[in-house]
Amino acid sequence: MSTDSPASGAGSATTPIVKLTDVNKHYGQLHVLQNINLEVSKGEVVVVLGPSGSGKSTLCRAINRLETIDSGSIEIDGQVLPEEGKMLAKLRADVGMVFQSFNLFAHKSILENVTLGPIKVKNMKKAEANKLALSLLERVGVANQKDKLPAQLSGGQQQRVAIARALAMRPKVMLFDEPTSALDPEMINEVLDTMVGLAKEGMTMIVVTHEMGFARKAADRVIFMADGQIVEQAAPEQFFTNPQSVRAKDFLGKLITH
Repeated sequence: MSTDSPASGAGSATTPIVKLTDVNKHYGQLHVLQNINLEVSKGEVVVVLGPSGSGKSTLCRAINRLETIDSGSIEIDGQVLPEEGKMLAKLRADVGMVFQSFNLFAHKSILENVTLGPIKVKNMKKAEANKLALSLLERVGVANQKDKLPAQLSGGQQQRVAIARALAMRPKVMLFDEPTSALDPEMINEVLDTMVGLAKEGMTMIVVTHEMGFARKAADRVIFMADGQIVEQAAPEQFFTNPQSVRAKDFLGKLITH
């Protein structure tokens, strides 16, 4: 498990994979991200929790520049994320993203969905892309579905394909924005199990989720957001057993009583 300040330490002062400095974002009058400062180290699993409207998803999407920011900076592996252009596309390829909805191409096979990015963006040869895709589909447990169309798969299977598709770009960090919220309850665990497996393999992950079990099991650090701010951050056991802020205590209290 990582320490509370993962980028610190004289012998291991490595560049964080993700670094946000004084990041602000408004939607009109609504200040959805307020002076966000955050560092995530290589191999760290950070779970972002908080009530609806706290800014969690906006934070996640800003890291991939799917949401623009008004001020501040976001760095991926030491490079500032530009606002647009080829450098943005290049850096964005280092940041895999898995959404609530699966966003698979409906008329392409599962295999084609996974190979499209490596072929089009990374100019990988088709045979190499197919080999990579098959190994990733095997890793997430759906290799036997490779020739089917997305609609022929369950929601849980489609989300695992979406994870394989993101991994096919060989990202430095994976972002998950409520990856199980659109799934039926019986399908949630198969996706979470895949994510736990990735965490154990050392994938750097930032996960916005309501799944407390996953946070306890796989997170190195829990970040609690409310009203566009990072209110509290701690190791999972500390956060769940002894939250420091009134907002976090209230949030956890409501979870326990429902």
